[in-house]
Amino acid sequence: MADYLDDLRLAHVLADAADAATMDRFKALDLKVETKPDMTPVSEADKAAEELIRGHLARARPRDSVHGEEFGAQGTGPRRWVVDPIDGTKNYVRGVPVWATLIALTEAQEGGYQPVVGLVSAPALGRRWWAVQDHGAFTGRSLTSASRLHVSQVSTLSDASFAYSSLSGWEEQGRLDGFLDLTREVWRTRAYGDFWPYMMVAEGSVDICAEPELSLWDMAANAIIVTEAGGTFTGLDGHPGPHSGNAAASNGRLHDELLGYLNQRY
Repeated sequence: MADYLDDLRLAHVLADAADAATMDRFKALDLKVETKPDMTPVSEADKAAEELIRGHLARARPRDSVHGEEFGAQGTGPRRWVVDPIDGTKNYVRGVPVWATLIALTEAQEGGYQPVVGLVSAPALGRRWWAVQDHGAFTGRSLTSASRLHVSQVSTLSDASFAYSSLSGWEEQGRLDGFLDLTREVWRTRAYGDFWPYMMVAEGSVDICAEPELSLWDMAANAIIVTEAGGTFTGLDGHPGPHSGNAAASNGRLHDELLGYLNQRY
């Protein structure tokens, strides 16, 4: 972990600053919310949290580039921080506590930029998860108070818990029939949404999850946490990592079956 320990510590500092900013405005009656060109909401808290993170990075890692949801890409180089200041903005603006700040450090490797550090902080849930490449995934209040994450050992779909976000995206992509077939095959389904299903896969409380349309900042931190917990994270095309525009995550044992159902065509 030595190579990235300082980066992991910095990610915790960034998350602490973002948590303070986002919790300060959570459930605020005067919270300002706008609609972006893609018709998704953005709050003043999204922008403030990303600006805080970018400011910290400019001082602590001036040579690194940053790619964030609200303010795009800045800088070039072999190291790139990927930031989603509030994943779950719709929950945030409605007072639902399921939202998080996602922070990942990606590094140029064979096959493109790959996550080497990932952190997900959900302050309204009182939870935080993180991982470093080749050194495992953890959850806890801090680096010194943490427990290691491990995916489940469930090996049959009939015993599996399947988490997802919504039905609409699957229908738009013509994948709804396969999705519904999968829901009939598994033991349990729940629409937790956003970052949370991936963290539950990493913890072993959920066995498979998937989403049909995502951006890099939605996936970079989740991907390394799932894989470092012993799971598998790919696009629906089966390509490893967070670069396919969608995601499938599992404990590894069920991954081929998960992809098989979600790629069915009728």
